[in-house]
Amino acid sequence: MERLEKLSDRISRFNKDRDWNQFHTPSNLAKSIVIEAGELLECFQWNDTEFNRSDVLEELADVTNYCIQMSQILGVDLIDIVNAKMDKTEKKYPVDKAKGISTKYDKL
Repeated sequence: MERLEKLSDRISRFNKDRDWNQFHTPSNLAKSIVIEAGELLECFQWNDTEFNRSDVLEELADVTNYCIQMSQILGVDLIDIVNAKMDKTEKKYPVDKAKGISTKYDKL
């Protein structure tokens, strides 16, 4: 937890020092998340098994960075919202029905 807080503080300082928070609206951050996720997906565009790990990690870092910034702008705790979502997902996909299959929850 402390590591996530330190990272969040570092990202905040970086943006504050450059006066970039003015550009970080929820809409702009959502767009940036999607753009970076697209770049992450591009790493696997033509081959699912052979990819450049360094490129994947760079794009994953970009997606994560923008997600952290979105949580800051919205004033939410990432750990709390991910845990809340996991609680809902665990109920939608009980182990006894979902283990080993990828069927959507409403078709289980």
